[in-house]
This record gives sequence, structure tokens and C-alpha cells, in this order.
Amino acid sequence: MSSSHRDASGTNEGSSFGGVAVLKPPETPPHWRLGFWSLIVTQFQGAFNDNGLKFLVIYLIVERNFPSELRDRFILIVGALFAIPFILFSLAGGYLADRYSKRSVTIGTKLFEIGVGLFAIAALATGNLTMEAAAVFLISTQGALFGPSKYGLLPELLPGNKLSWGNGVIELGTFLASITAVMFAGFLADAFRGRHYWSGVILLGLTMIGLFTSFGISRVPAANPARIFRVNPLGDLAGQLRLIAQDHVLGWAVVGNTYLWFLAALLQFVIVVYGHDVLRVNETEISYLQAAVGIGIGAGSLAAGYLSRGKIETRLVPLGGFGMTVFGFLVSRHGLGIWPVRLDLCLLGFFGGFYAVPLNALIQHRPSPGQKGGVIAAANLFSFVGVFLAAGVYFALSTAMHFRPNRIFLAGAVMTLAATVHALFYLPDSR
Repeated sequence: MSSSHRDASGTNEGSSFGGVAVLKPPETPPHWRLGFWSLIVTQFQGAFNDNGLKFLVIYLIVERNFPSELRDRFILIVGALFAIPFILFSLAGGYLADRYSKRSVTIGTKLFEIGVGLFAIAALATGNLTMEAAAVFLISTQGALFGPSKYGLLPELLPGNKLSWGNGVIELGTFLASITAVMFAGFLADAFRGRHYWSGVILLGLTMIGLFTSFGISRVPAANPARIFRVNPLGDLAGQLRLIAQDHVLGWAVVGNTYLWFLAALLQFVIVVYGHDVLRVNETEISYLQAAVGIGIGAGSLAAGYLSRGKIETRLVPLGGFGMTVFGFLVSRHGLGIWPVRLDLCLLGFFGGFYAVPLNALIQHRPSPGQKGGVIAAANLFSFVGVFLAAGVYFALSTAMHFRPNRIFLAGAVMTLAATVHALFYLPDSR
């Protein structure tokens, strides 16, 4: 691969050497700190509500004591309903992110989330599992429409040499939000048995906070106001795939990012059942196991952002993959107590942060400004193809192959080893 680093339009944006893409810092946008931190808080709230509602519904399924096969089937359905909107609507979100100001799109998705929150309150009040699952689908739809604007805002709000750092911060916030939401969902499942409309009211209140903070995001112009909308939500996918395929580094990053989301979703499913069936702990203790992963990912993401020192340090990806493999194997051992499991999961997550940050920075940095929203949307779509596949793989391993949770952890470690070898072999500029 050439050492010249170009975007999709062929314009020089910097250089790459030894696995490091060096960003050419643009002039610092005025007042970027207020806009950036407003985005971080807004994103934190959105990720918190998405995952909080999803796992509240999963906890409510688990506590109903369905037969294990039926329980796993319901968990599969909820996981699929969470992933499908990202597959269907991410490219529509990419169109919105290019056609309109990403700030305006963010505010619009928050208004949509208020409507979803009202529907979720009705679903939780009636205890109707079908309505609860529909609420998961709807809040995931909001996330799919918001995602391309969220990630597309980073290079518009930040100086170029802050992009890796900004990705570290947003990954820290996203995963901490996701895992604290899982913990909070466990608390809500315990605290409001038979009164879960209060859970919905609390989540709606958090949405109002997210709407307020979204107004603090810096005003940015539309990147491509002439872009034409296509009715078919997947109509732009072939074009985005061609753009990604033309840039081998970008393609490498999209594949790696898809695998990371697959593994994270698989771990979330298996941790719930591992805590319930193997450790035999309650929902609150299970949520602490999820928290261990999230704290690790957040700390690893922040560390990777600082270690990158204004660059995109791609050599962190195989290092992160090997770390995830080792600790995925260690957590699969039999007879572990809860504290060794927490430690192994935390360190697995830490190396996951090393894996994630360079990939996200590449996906945001490589496309030209007018193509950025569409490419990020396509990457977002594939990440949730990974989430969707994780639900199917979990069901196949647990139900069809009768794997206990320990063996699913081991299967995840083996798959991660294969993904790491792939990452190392195709590492940009490593040869």
C-alpha cells in the first residue's frame, strides 16, 4: 500500500507510516469544546436509553421464568428487533447527515425519541411483551437515524489532531452509558416489579435532558445539501460499498468494526445467562458483570485515544484483539468466583477499547466531506449486521448446539483469535 494517505476524492489529508495515519490538523473550530461536550452528553443519554430499555425488557423476560428454550427464543427476538432498524435505516440516517445540518438531525431524533418514550410507558404499564418489544424496535430506529450524524459531527467539531482523542472520549461515553444502562435496567427490574410504568417515566425524563443538551451542539452547515433522497432504504448501499472497497484501509476498518460489535453483542447475551444459570446471582449482580466490561472498554478507549497522540494508531488493533482473546479464554474457565469473572471481563473490555478507537477514527477520517455521512451510515449498518448475527449465533450455540455459557465464552475467544490474525495480516502499511 502506498504511504500517501488520501481521502476518497484523492485529496491529500496527511500521511501514513508504520501503521500510523498522521492527521493534518485543520484550523481549530471556534468554541469547539462546548459543541463537542454537548454532543458527548447527548450521545451518552441516547446510548443509555437505548440499552436501558432493551435490557429492561430482557430482564423482564428472564424473571418470568419461561422454559430455557422459550426464554432464549424471546431474547433472540429482542436482540434482533434491536439490530434490524440499524440495518434498515442507517443509510437513511446517512442521507439526513449529508443533506441537512447534523445538529438539526440530532435535535429531530430527540423529538422522535420523546414519542417513543410515551409509547414505552404504555407498553410497560400494560406488561404487554409484544408492545415492549415494539418499543425496543422504535428506540433502535431513533438510534439508527442519529448514528451517522453523531459520528459525522466529530470531524466537523474537532481539530484534526483531536480526532483520535475525541473518538476515545465518545467510545468511553458510549460504552459507559451502555453498561450503566444495563445496571440501571437491573435496578429498575428489581425496584418496580408490577409498576414498570415508572421505569418508562424515568427514561422519558432522561430523554428530555438529552433534548436540552442537543441545543448546545455547534451549528454546522449541511455537507451535501444537493443530495437526493432514495425511497429504498438500502438503495445507496451498493454505492457506499464501492466507495469503501476502493479504499483498502477503510474496508479493513469497516470489517474490524463489524466484528467488534458482533462480539460485544454476543457477550451481552451470554453474560445475562451466565450470571443467572452458572453464578446464580440476581439481576443487580448480573448488571455488575456487564458494568465490568463497559468500564474496561471505556478505560481502554480513553487510553487508546491518548496513546494515539494526534494520530490514528492502527497497530493498537491487533494488540487489542490478542488481549480480548486471552481474557475471553480466561473467563471461560470452570469454577470461577464472581470477582475473577469481573476482573477477566473488565480486562477483556479494556483491550476492546484498544481495538475500537483506531477503527472508528479511520471510518470518520478517510472519506471526503461530502461522502462521510453515507460511509459512516454504511459502517453503522454493518456494525448492526454484526449485532443481528450475534443474536443468531447465541441462539445457535445455546439452543441448537446446547453450549453452556462457559463454552460460548470460549467460542468467542476462538473467533476473536481468527479476527485478530485477519487484522494483523491486513494491518495498513505493516509490510
